[in-house]
Amino acid sequence: MKNIFLSSLIAITFFSCSQKPTIKVMKTAYVDTSILMDDYKEAKDIATKYKAKSEEMDKQLQSDALNLKKDKDYFQKNAQTKGDAWAQQHYAELQKRDQQLQYTQQQMLQQLQKESSIETESLVKKVKQFIKEYGKQKGYAYIYGTGETASVLYAQDQFDITKELTKLLNEKYKNTAKASNK
Repeated sequence: MKNIFLSSLIAITFFSCSQKPTIKVMKTAYVDTSILMDDYKEAKDIATKYKAKSEEMDKQLQSDALNLKKDKDYFQKNAQTKGDAWAQQHYAELQKRDQQLQYTQQQMLQQLQKESSIETESLVKKVKQFIKEYGKQKGYAYIYGTGETASVLYAQDQFDITKELTKLLNEKYKNTAKASNK
């Protein structure tokens, strides 16, 4: 009886020692989100679009400001010769135009910021969804984001998938742009 028990114990010990422990390795990677957004063609296109809109608005405002300055210069040259009544009337008009120009500038800036913010938020959501799908497809347990708001303190370069994701996002965007132009 002792021999059977001892033999069983030795067999169990031998069997359990011969088995390698199973360690599940989690596949992880990180993306430098600042670089990704700097190199992502769609993000560049959005930035270019709003830069152009901003420059166009600035041209319009500069033109209006130049006209106002000319009228102010004319007012200063003629205020004494045309009399107090003329000066008061035109001064009030100039002040009103100046305030309207400032208001218009403020409204244009707010509208531009609102449009840009909406489009940028939409882009960020698309990129996050893409990364999520990419992570599932490639079998990652985690994909960390680094950049301006870093969430990783250390990562080996071998886990940086920023360039790969940027390339794939640009290809996807290019194909989407081609499809929408047809």
